[in-house]
Amino acid sequence: MFVRELHLRDYRSWPSADLTLGPEPTIFTGRNGFGKTNLLEALFYVATLRSHRVSSDAPLVRSGASSASIGATVENSGRELSVSLQIATEGSNKAWLNGSPCRRPREILGVLRTVLFAPEDLLLIRGDPGDRRRFVDELVAQRGPRWAAARSDYDRVLRQRSALLKTAGASLRRGGSDAESVVSTLDVWDGQLADLGGQVTAARVEVLRELEPHFTQSYASIAPHSRPAALRYRSSAGPDMVPPPDVEPDARAMATQLLERLSETRTKEIERGVSLVGPHRDDIDIVLGSETAKGFASHGESWSLALALRLGSVELVRAEGIEPVIMLDDVFAELDAARRRKLVEFTAGAEQLLITAAVAEDIPDGIGGRRIGVDVVDEPDGTRHSELMSDVTESMDS
Repeated sequence: MFVRELHLRDYRSWPSADLTLGPEPTIFTGRNGFGKTNLLEALFYVATLRSHRVSSDAPLVRSGASSASIGATVENSGRELSVSLQIATEGSNKAWLNGSPCRRPREILGVLRTVLFAPEDLLLIRGDPGDRRRFVDELVAQRGPRWAAARSDYDRVLRQRSALLKTAGASLRRGGSDAESVVSTLDVWDGQLADLGGQVTAARVEVLRELEPHFTQSYASIAPHSRPAALRYRSSAGPDMVPPPDVEPDARAMATQLLERLSETRTKEIERGVSLVGPHRDDIDIVLGSETAKGFASHGESWSLALALRLGSVELVRAEGIEPVIMLDDVFAELDAARRRKLVEFTAGAEQLLITAAVAEDIPDGIGGRRIGVDVVDEPDGTRHSELMSDVTESMDS
């Protein structure tokens, strides 16, 4: 799989960009803040419908514009698909597949499969649970629209249920018809939240189980003298929510357990005005030896674990018979010599490798391919925008 064309309009720092790419390494060089990462982020958005850097879409639209657009043509085993996305500052986003409008943007999921390595990956080990939930949800979403639908619907129900919880206490204290209405409405939302939550949790547990052997092997290869690494899903609904390793995750059984837990915590949720149980509160434990890595793993161990998660993700996609587009966003500057070598060895067989670096010297020997410079232009009004340098060079072997 490789991206043959990328077109941007009013995306972050790019008023426009038109790139023709090939099944080879392509390295974008330019100083920090010049817009290199925005190119990779745009492709990651096509693959996952989210940014790896921000939680909302508004920052993706260039200042002064009402919307941004991303166009990408993806070739996979001789089959070509073209995707277009319009990201709006207000209202809903829109998507087109081979020129035909999609009912929902998530219909394009699965067209492009990518694995992105970035400096932010350290948050997978040291960051909040939300960083790890986002990581596993991205793996699930790239498997196609139906995998993403449950999470999108879950988020919608969660927002509506949480809004009701904020006012439920006062309504219950008033009693009468107000209290009856709150209870019956909460019953409805609880049922929907449990059903969708069971689907989300089952999909996460399944993909995590498939990822774990690849992750474990990758970590052992990077850090052969370290303790063994493992992954463990931790549910806010309790340990019984996750079945033993030899039992397939059952979305219906998980929904039943989640509904029971919601019933048990309803009083506490009304008192606090928030939803306390569900996939939005779950976490993924990254285990080193017998301890959770967060809080005790060294800086080197943390980087090795983060790198192993991404390397394992590549192998997970390959196990499905797909060669993902591998993107390295200024990560060589973050890694020591040994981890650089391991990453170079691992990505040598990639069909398409896209790399950003502040300076060409950050790219290890052995990575050839195309070099493209990225620069910025200062406007008279004090703003600036990114542009591709005219002296694009073709450099085969470094």
